[in-house]
Amino acid sequence: MTTMFEQLSFKLPIKVARERDAFFVSVANANAVATLEEPSTWPLGKMILLGPKACGKSHLLEIWLSENGAQKINPLRDFDQPESGAKIVVDDLHTVAGISQAETRLFHLHNHLLSTGGLLLMASSIAARQAGFRLPDLLSRLEGTSSTKIDRPDDALLHAVLLKAFMDRQLSPPPAVLAYILKNMDRNFDAAGNIVAQLDAQSMSTKRPITRAMATSFLT
Repeated sequence: MTTMFEQLSFKLPIKVARERDAFFVSVANANAVATLEEPSTWPLGKMILLGPKACGKSHLLEIWLSENGAQKINPLRDFDQPESGAKIVVDDLHTVAGISQAETRLFHLHNHLLSTGGLLLMASSIAARQAGFRLPDLLSRLEGTSSTKIDRPDDALLHAVLLKAFMDRQLSPPPAVLAYILKNMDRNFDAAGNIVAQLDAQSMSTKRPITRAMATSFLT
């Protein structure tokens, strides 16, 4: 006889929630959230959002894009200069470093927005000086840009990130299992995504719900 779990064990699409309601504010990111909510206070109309991988930077950018009618630009690809006074987002800023054409595009974008009164919000997991930018004028402008930071997660934020990772995959482990994972996992954002992906794959392959014993196999 086929169980209900086996009937529902087909692979569901990962649906990443990007709305403001899905973003949890804690001590670790409250200052960054407040800074992005007040772009009128950004010196020269620009800001860099710093933080480790998978900490919620891209989620914050999506919220800012939506709430400010902004446009996302990738300097790794050719693009037309935006309209005067445009609001622009550049994610993964560090990936531009060392790529000559991309650095040049970002330099001209920076100057265009500055001269036309636009806003430029960038996000990176590495500070500009450590990222390896080669164009001196661009590096100078980036180093002169104010920044705000998402810190390493406190327990409240890590719990929220872990829970969201499960929800994005249509998973709902029991609270006791979630608490066990939170207590025993590495204290970083990458670990949350990795353990959820591993448990999702194990649950699918065995056609069993996620249990503490299953979690233990990945955390010991």
